[in-house]
Amino acid sequence: MALAALGWVLADERRAHRFLDLTGLSPDGLRESIGEISTHRAVLDFLSQHEPDLLGAAEALDVPPETLVAARKDLRR
Repeated sequence: MALAALGWVLADERRAHRFLDLTGLSPDGLRESIGEISTHRAVLDFLSQHEPDLLGAAEALDVPPETLVAARKDLRR
């Protein structure tokens, strides 16, 4: 779920830059950490903290926004 959401985040240049700025990741750092749970958390945290992005990603992924929020909570365990 997080990787699909990351694809949506990166599909828009402004949103991708905001994601990188807010997470402190560089493009190379993101590529290196793409399989790490901490990166998955960062993606889902990014979406959960900005409702328009959460709703946009949920629509694009054809899931309820609650599914993305639940995925975020599951990664915290």
